[in-house]
Amino acid sequence: MNNIAYLLALHTIDGLGPIRLKALVDFFKDPKLAWEADSKEIRSIGIPQSVVDLLWEKRNKLNPQDYLANIEKMGIKWVSIFDENYPKLLSQIYDPPVVIYYKGDLISGDKAIGIVGTRKITGYGKAVTEEFTRYLAGAGLTIVSGLARGVDTQAHKSAIETEGKTIAVLGGGLNKIFPPENIGLAQKISDGFGAVISEFPPDYPSVPGNFPARNRIISGLSLAVLVTEAAEDSGSLITARYALEQGRDVFAIPGPITSTLSKGPIDLIKDGARAVYSPQDILDELGINKSQSSKTKVQSELSEEERQVIEILENETRHIDEIGRMLNFSSAQISAILLKMEIAGLIRSLGGGNYCSS
Repeated sequence: MNNIAYLLALHTIDGLGPIRLKALVDFFKDPKLAWEADSKEIRSIGIPQSVVDLLWEKRNKLNPQDYLANIEKMGIKWVSIFDENYPKLLSQIYDPPVVIYYKGDLISGDKAIGIVGTRKITGYGKAVTEEFTRYLAGAGLTIVSGLARGVDTQAHKSAIETEGKTIAVLGGGLNKIFPPENIGLAQKISDGFGAVISEFPPDYPSVPGNFPARNRIISGLSLAVLVTEAAEDSGSLITARYALEQGRDVFAIPGPITSTLSKGPIDLIKDGARAVYSPQDILDELGINKSQSSKTKVQSELSEEERQVIEILENETRHIDEIGRMLNFSSAQISAILLKMEIAGLIRSLGGGNYCSS
């Protein structure tokens, strides 16, 4: 893209969303010409007068070259939809961002999955999010989420712990990380574990009205979206519905029927999302093979208690009560261990409380 400074300057104007901005640049063939065009020309392609007024106002305040230099000084990179290295999957949605600002390494491949859910994560939600994320990241999938509290934060952290890649999509500019307690996590992601990205200019505030737009990018970057735990009014369900509209797969993890945070996934399943009980279900659906080395890595990270379970189930199917008695574990302890190992794909439930090695 030539004259990128003028494209970034145009991108700062409220009212020039992705569809209008692309139409403007496509019409003039050069963002510099669009920046300098007269009102009549701009209005001729359907841009409202109110937006034209904002453009004229911005021209009097902003020097595009100085603005570009300032962004570069902050260590912020960008890619536009007119560039060859723009994410391929994202370019296929109805209204892809014209500009993406980012820090880190923007992975250009198409093996990514969005993992989203409630901000008010429970112990169950934390466990399933952690185990699904670690398994999927270990299979080579980039984990895409929104850096919000709860499920998003757990997904990013689990991807990093697995030494995988993750992309955090912000609801504000790169200089306006929210929530503030995740500033360190964002820095860690951009320092070698993926990228922190935004379609908003660097100093654009993070406000609730931005999050639906952010959510379409999470799904747009991903082959599929997984909802691990969510209430029926959770914003993560917007991401899932965007995914459906974009023709992407949607997976949901059924939770305890007594929990209000199981309602979101259950509603998605009713609407056609695939219920999954193991991360391997997702890989199978996407046609991705998890390498033996990844499984070996998961096994090498087992606790002593989990190793004992593996040994007991190596050549024989056993009931949960029998496993608990043999290892002298309480019912709650053995249930938690078996759930974690089943999610990791190391053991299988045969129904009726019976388990075998995977």
